[in-house]
Amino acid sequence: MQPQATTHIMMIRPVRFGFNEETAESNAFQDAALAAQTKDSAQQDALAEFENMVAQLTAAGVDVITYEDTPEPYTPDSIFPNNWISFHQSGKVILYPMQAENRRLERRMDIVEGLKEHFQVDEVIDLTHFEKEGKFLEGTGSMVLDRRYKIAYACLSPRTHPEVLDAFSEATGFSVVKFNAADANGKAIYHTNVLMCVGDAFAVVCLQAITDPDERLYVREELEKTGKQVIEITLEQMNSFAGNMLLVYNKRGEKLLVMSTQAFESLTAKQRDELDDYAVLLHSDLSIIERNGGGSARCMMAEVHLTEK
Repeated sequence: MQPQATTHIMMIRPVRFGFNEETAESNAFQDAALAAQTKDSAQQDALAEFENMVAQLTAAGVDVITYEDTPEPYTPDSIFPNNWISFHQSGKVILYPMQAENRRLERRMDIVEGLKEHFQVDEVIDLTHFEKEGKFLEGTGSMVLDRRYKIAYACLSPRTHPEVLDAFSEATGFSVVKFNAADANGKAIYHTNVLMCVGDAFAVVCLQAITDPDERLYVREELEKTGKQVIEITLEQMNSFAGNMLLVYNKRGEKLLVMSTQAFESLTAKQRDELDDYAVLLHSDLSIIERNGGGSARCMMAEVHLTEK
């Protein structure tokens, strides 16, 4: 059985971070009003948040592999690499089709080549041809992977197409649990990883966002079938990125659950106690990144599950 978490995390240091107009239509978590206020300082503030998170992870014993973004081409969302690439214990690396044209520019083969120096890469699977058909699947944003049981949880949205999910399933052997989810305004949740996090023996999920009762039951049953304790969060907590967490290991094999301070503060004492049974809760302030980019801690980390050389 594959481990759910890894100690190797890839992160991209931002160079021109900012509010991305191309993604705002489908991402209700982006805050245009705040972005306008913080436009001049967004890069500087986001960089400070990024460096603080990297320092915190490193101090906790996580192997953080950082790559520098490039000033050109312009990629305001490069801080969220988990959308364009995923790494698997099988030695497979997968490249994903992205909806926003300026996000497609984030894909960098030099990063894949750099990782090959330290990790075993057997195959690069390129799903980006789906972009020509207007079909997208934005990596472990669109899918929340239960790597132990090879299940991909995916809420369908303009960025998560069933046909590309099927292609991912065929390439990796993951089964797919598809469902629909919406926020309080009835807008489709743009990425699955803002509404749920799957750990080894627990799952944090906003079942409230899954409006169809049958689908809600289906998702809960699939999680419980694999022995997960289901910890429910509310729509309000989801809006504070409480679903956007990631379980990682440090070099001592200890489990850490990484999230933003906003997410941590939105949790109830009971939820924190429940999660504390499974992992040390690690949080850092990501408020500028969250409001401008519409993503949080989990989105910033691409887990490298490849075997070390």
